[in-house]
Amino acid sequence: VGDPDIMDTWATSSLTPQVATGWADDADLFARTFPMDLRPQGPEIIRTWLFDSVVRSHFEHDALPWSHTSINGWILDPDRKKMSKSKGNVVTPVSVLETYGSDAVRYWACSARPGTDTALDENQFKIGRRLAIKLLNASCFVLGLSGEKGNPAAAGPASPPTEALDRALLVRLRALIDDATEAFEGYDYARALEKTESFFWSFCDDYVELVKNRAYGSLGAERAASAQSALQTALSVLLRLFAPFLPFVSDEVWSWWQEGSVHRAPWPGADEADRADAGDDGRVLDDVAWVLGQIRAAKSAERKSMRWPVADVTVVASAARLARIGASVDDLKEAGTIDALDLQEQQGGLDDSVRVVLGEQPPRQ
Repeated sequence: VGDPDIMDTWATSSLTPQVATGWADDADLFARTFPMDLRPQGPEIIRTWLFDSVVRSHFEHDALPWSHTSINGWILDPDRKKMSKSKGNVVTPVSVLETYGSDAVRYWACSARPGTDTALDENQFKIGRRLAIKLLNASCFVLGLSGEKGNPAAAGPASPPTEALDRALLVRLRALIDDATEAFEGYDYARALEKTESFFWSFCDDYVELVKNRAYGSLGAERAASAQSALQTALSVLLRLFAPFLPFVSDEVWSWWQEGSVHRAPWPGADEADRADAGDDGRVLDDVAWVLGQIRAAKSAERKSMRWPVADVTVVASAARLARIGASVDDLKEAGTIDALDLQEQQGGLDDSVRVVLGEQPPRQ
């Protein structure tokens, strides 16, 4: 026989917003924090926890208990079945954390958009770990250029970049800040991560490789300072954009050159990259990276190292595109180890193209 005494098991948990905001014992806190902004929860308790919380708040306060609700999806096993203790297919996180680290696991979790089911994928942990290590290495390079690693007192504002390629990076960085901020404001944290990660890999693979020699001073101190300024600005912004997703590595790097914790630092604003003015064109970086990519492809096709010298490169494109490439021709020649670079204006509606002639001698040691 069933017990006739029935108790509502959501009696107190349905008052979670009121309890957390001090309804019973802190009238000032309650007035400032209730209703709350966001309730994150699972889909299986919409008709219980969410419903009961809304009903209790409605009758007691004539108000909703929060403005938004974020519903997460299920975690699936490798067979795409929902993980459940009753099914015995749950993977405890301890071994995963010990193998890949907390940042890698958080990266995997944040890659899942709200409301979507997510499979437990070991490859995602590996990608997250690789991303964290790359962030460490890129930060060591940037901070090592000016000797700021390990010296927070030296983290003053750098001089504004003067080179076209550096200012183009800031244009792209400003767009990234806008995109990531908009995504977070819409609770789409996965999109914010996607945008930031995509920018970071392009930053490392293209921009850093293009300006590396100049940043070390190969084209003079003034042009090196321009590259270093852009690199430091980008690193400062990227660490704060990555902080919600890779909290430990971001805070570690931040401590190398900034006071306090990255998690107490202000969220980056577009004005931090406004040293690029309205006349600067972010396509400069895209176009120069396009040529460098064609050179890399040619070297790979011939099974040559990326340091193998290039005898001649001919770029055929529109006048506008050639002008953007020409603005950073020195960086391109150094990054691609190019002896001669010829820019030819496109004629007769042909597609843009890059012709690469590799040198016959092995790279200089």
